[in-house]
Amino acid sequence: QVQLVESGGGLVQAGGSLRLSCAASATIFSINGMGWYRQAPGKQRELVADITGGGRTNYADSVKGRFTISGDNAKNTVYLQMNSLKPEDTAVYYCNFQRWGYDYWGQGTQVTVSS
Repeated sequence: QVQLVESGGGLVQAGGSLRLSCAASATIFSINGMGWYRQAPGKQRELVADITGGGRTNYADSVKGRFTISGDNAKNTVYLQMNSLKPEDTAVYYCNFQRWGYDYWGQGTQVTVSS
């Protein structure tokens, strides 16, 4: 079974940067879109950013201007560059691939931003 493997999380001070990466363990053809979600303790999982196969991006209002999503459908990889991090960005971050109504999820990577 194909798995999504995330990396790049960690502990950073407010104002710092992190870059998350996500790659599939095997080739997934015809990906419709890729994205990053996050879930903070006691809160629901929320969309952070996504990118379509055509390269159109979408961001949550809370991260606009600070985060940048990029990806390569052919290589089954997606990245999230996070700048000017805030304590409220602390969460487990999950990558997501969508293929014809089916969702693939990563196991999550912890991002902790200290004040």
